[in-house]
Amino acid sequence: MSDLTASVTIAAPPADVWALVTDVKRMAEWSPQVRRSFVAGGQVRLGTRFFNINRDGWKHWPTTAKVVRFAPNADFAFRITENRTVWSFRLEPTADGGTVLTQARETPDGIAPISHALVKVGLGGQEYFIGSLETGMAQTLQRIKVAAEN
Repeated sequence: MSDLTASVTIAAPPADVWALVTDVKRMAEWSPQVRRSFVAGGQVRLGTRFFNINRDGWKHWPTTAKVVRFAPNADFAFRITENRTVWSFRLEPTADGGTVLTQARETPDGIAPISHALVKVGLGGQEYFIGSLETGMAQTLQRIKVAAEN
């Protein structure tokens, strides 16, 4: 399965955008799929673990994650335990002091077979689910942009 990416240019410096994307407890404000996030141990850093409650319509499911990349103001990524995907936010400064923020769903180890099966029977199949993820990524980036620019 191919990786998914989406980007947005934000009129705010990388440090401001970084503060938003690494505040995992606020992920439900950005992502239309995440309903709530709980962080183990307080401060988010490399190795931090967290728990999410996700939803798609009436369907709800939990996921657990671990921060696998943490380069301040540049790269933040976490691996979802259940399906092996890595979700990331990459930040690049622009010449005018802004930030290009790129969100990606990476699949360096593929997607767990159980995840494929659950998507097929419970989340409308791969085509629908990928479309939902792409729409959600665009919404996530737009919400972060609005928060960073205000």
